[in-house]
Amino acid sequence: MPVSIRPARPTDLEFLVDGNARMLAEIDAREPDRELIAEGVAATLADGNKGCYFIADDGEEPIGQMLLTREWSDWRAGWFWWIQSPYVVPEARGRGVFTSLYGHVVSEARRDPEVCGVRLYVDQRNDNAIAVYERTGLLDAGYRVYEADFTHPTVTTPV
Repeated sequence: MPVSIRPARPTDLEFLVDGNARMLAEIDAREPDRELIAEGVAATLADGNKGCYFIADDGEEPIGQMLLTREWSDWRAGWFWWIQSPYVVPEARGRGVFTSLYGHVVSEARRDPEVCGVRLYVDQRNDNAIAVYERTGLLDAGYRVYEADFTHPTVTTPV
């Protein structure tokens, strides 16, 4: 069955929250905070400046998701679109759902002359996701991500 890609709607809130929580449970030992996830997804759906979700739909129900956010690059004088929260329901994996979502995003990005590229980050232990991204043509950019996480009390940040 073909997959169609569409912008997320407010009625997709439950699917997006569930997808984010399931993705987090697959890659992180922390218990997903569904209330916090719901707050973040709802804020994104309500304010396009925070990001834009896309939904992969098989004609009957959503089967995948992807969030886009933007980062200005002064080195390139353009926007990078960041792929975040990509998730495909387990029963739809291996059917090209991520590839369809990614292809849609790249196609949209190439139409916008201010977009200089598309990026994503991946947990270095997530071999399955890395393999999918490499099959799609994404390259390891050679960067590491560092953060000071203010939302998780187990992470300490020097003053």
